[in-house]
Amino acid sequence: MDPLPMLGNANAAQAALRNWVINLNKELAGTGVYAGHVAINVWIGEGVVAAPEGSPTATPEQIAPVYWDLHENRARSEAVFDAWPAVLALQRRASTFQP
Repeated sequence: MDPLPMLGNANAAQAALRNWVINLNKELAGTGVYAGHVAINVWIGEGVVAAPEGSPTATPEQIAPVYWDLHENRARSEAVFDAWPAVLALQRRASTFQP
């Protein structure tokens, strides 16, 4: 994950939530109760007006499988939904394009 400076206040809260959920899951081990955290590094929704130009977006339907995988497998307490690598690859490809 690569935090955005304009979201600094939210980033601090998200880091605290991540830490809490991971520790909660450790405390709940063996009880049959599971806690998981999904970090989402995209703007959510189609045609998001507030998304900065060039920023990746995703629909809830695209993100949902990450949550479902955590729920079904319970092998880890966190997952990341990150579209930036794909966006950066496209930008690199576009910047090296020679017509």
